[in-house]
Amino acid sequence: MRPTTLARLALAGSRTDTLRVVLTAASAALATLLFVLAAAVATIPHLGDSSGGSETWARQYRLQVLVEPGLRPGVIMALALLTIPVLALAGQCGRLGAPARDRRLATIRLAGATPGQAVLVAAAETGVASGLGSVAGLALYLVGRRVLHRPDADGRLLLPTDVVPPAWALVAIVLGLPLLATGVAALLLRRVAFTPYGIARQVRRRSPRVWVGLLMGIGVALVGSGQAVARWAPDLPDWVLPVQFFAGVLAGTCGLVFGTGWISAATGRVLLRFGRGPAALLAARRLMADPWSGSRVFAVLLVGVLFGAGAAGLRAHIMTIMAVEADSNRWSAQAQGEQYLPDGRADFHATAFTLVDGVVAVAVGLSAAAMLVAVAEGIVSRRRAYASLVATGVPRRVLARAALLQALAPAVPAVVLALTVGGALARAFGDEARSGGYDNTICVGGDWSACEEPGSTKLVEVWVPEFVRATPVPFAHLALLGAGTLAAVALTVAVGLLFLRPATDLTELRAV
Repeated sequence: MRPTTLARLALAGSRTDTLRVVLTAASAALATLLFVLAAAVATIPHLGDSSGGSETWARQYRLQVLVEPGLRPGVIMALALLTIPVLALAGQCGRLGAPARDRRLATIRLAGATPGQAVLVAAAETGVASGLGSVAGLALYLVGRRVLHRPDADGRLLLPTDVVPPAWALVAIVLGLPLLATGVAALLLRRVAFTPYGIARQVRRRSPRVWVGLLMGIGVALVGSGQAVARWAPDLPDWVLPVQFFAGVLAGTCGLVFGTGWISAATGRVLLRFGRGPAALLAARRLMADPWSGSRVFAVLLVGVLFGAGAAGLRAHIMTIMAVEADSNRWSAQAQGEQYLPDGRADFHATAFTLVDGVVAVAVGLSAAAMLVAVAEGIVSRRRAYASLVATGVPRRVLARAALLQALAPAVPAVVLALTVGGALARAFGDEARSGGYDNTICVGGDWSACEEPGSTKLVEVWVPEFVRATPVPFAHLALLGAGTLAAVALTVAVGLLFLRPATDLTELRAV
């Protein structure tokens, strides 16, 4: 099959197919923009003062997270993690109008195409849409870089608009994202067989297993043992502890993601046993019949909740450290007869974690958008079943309650579990902060020039008392994150139910 023919068949279709391509391209453009921004931030250390060196502060920026080299990896990681819900949104957009696309591919098979060519057409649609979106994302970055390049009165910039990622990085991002999307689409279609008379899907019959949840415990153990490993083997290479921490976070995240299917199946069994009313029984049967369908996108939402909970716990720990150090510094200032002046580090860290909270909120919002597409696609793809239920006398409000229960019933325990795992990962850094407990030389009166004179009696040795504070559990922050996530899920399902009335029209019973 020639490339031009492949592209024409991939982009053909109705208005729904056009909408699917546009949404996929928009998601790919946003993901490309985030990757390019991360690459731009990674380029900053090569600039700086004339003294050079990787530790040179880039004082041409206003944001401290861009000025200090030690804070830039956190910005890069945040941008990279933000692409996860964006890519999940792209994957869900690729399923919009899938039944009509499957019928079109079956027609192509009837015209003489091989099964491999049919799969290639379906995967090429995602690849072409992602390629167009990647080019648009790069163009948006280049235009935005010129528009936002506005230095202030001191010549400082808000964003790294004075740097451009290397050409090889831009090429890798613009070409790599469509290739990745095409490969993932082909992988997801491995269980689908296109025939001239329709499609056949190999449904996963094996029920989810709970053993994957052990990964969460392994992840918490790896992160929690980091301090003990550092004390037991202080001569370890510098890369060991970061790798151990990354492996722990990855294990905890994978355990949560792979465990969502089991949570859905278990919730369905509980609803079937204790639920009352037709809506609860319908939701229970759907959760038990296919626990993986709703958990695929919901798992991405839980990753955002996990990182948000971890950031909240880490924020509480760092702010406790700042408070203990402030207590120690205040005591030293009073012992020298000086007025204590805060150094502003606590405000800086609070601002940095506020930015992290904003990133988590954006990730949750994007994941909710992906869920909206999934809910709408699920209703449209099952429109004949819904229409059959309405024809037999089932009220539409019962179907609406069943869809709402199907989304919220597994969401509540899953969000609680994500908050617990994220909080436990942050708690592994320590549950208290200490400062002081050492001898220190102070200058009574604070005039060091007088204290350093020969025979001065103002220079004295004192014992700085040890200050200890327990790290509080940020229950209010965690409750707000959990309630906001559940509200986003409920709002998403409520908006998706707008597709229920047209999907339950009795004329759908005559649809092919």
